[in-house]
Amino acid sequence: MSDRDAHPSVTMPMFPLGTVLFPFALLPLHVFEPRYRLMVQHVMNGDREFGVVLIERGSEVGGGDTRFDVATVARIVQSSELPDGRFALGTVGIRRVQVRRWLDDDPYPRAEVVPLDEAADEAPDGDADSGARRATLADARQRVVTAMDAVTEIARRVDPRLTEAPVLDADPARASYEAASIAPIGPLDAQRVLATPDAKSRLELLAVLLADCTADLRARFGLDE
Repeated sequence: MSDRDAHPSVTMPMFPLGTVLFPFALLPLHVFEPRYRLMVQHVMNGDREFGVVLIERGSEVGGGDTRFDVATVARIVQSSELPDGRFALGTVGIRRVQVRRWLDDDPYPRAEVVPLDEAADEAPDGDADSGARRATLADARQRVVTAMDAVTEIARRVDPRLTEAPVLDADPARASYEAASIAPIGPLDAQRVLATPDAKSRLELLAVLLADCTADLRARFGLDE
């Protein structure tokens, strides 16, 4: 049974942006367009949640954009309404959703969405393969840690003021999102990571993307291995 079949859809306000929000990541927002001011007012009177989705083609301002169909639910954790009606928001990514159908943008973008469940990549406890699968996940997580350390080492050679890479959570699923949120990758690659169905595949993709980034940085700055 697919996610679309397993869950009923709900209508959710959507905020199309030129960036990808991952679960567990923080996203500050400056809301100035009238339609999104109205959206913020509505969600603040409700569950304080809305979807953040990457724009595939078009602009953040003015509408008429084309959007991807995997998004992240953002929850408002801090808000300040400015005297002129703009909002300064602090939000955090909560969970992924799949867009089933885009609705009319009046009064602001909305979509019918369903939860995007994490694909199972661990065997149940007691299964003969459960230990091996956990070890595989741990190995994938460690490959990302190693790849992030390599990128950070190069970045610190260029700018010694930079700090070391943060420690990733022990849980592979959360670690995959944490790494993706700080990885120096473009929005299209970030969207690929967000849409990847399970932690192991996300970590493997991130390891490849970070290795490519390391190679690019070495070439750009003429650094030896």
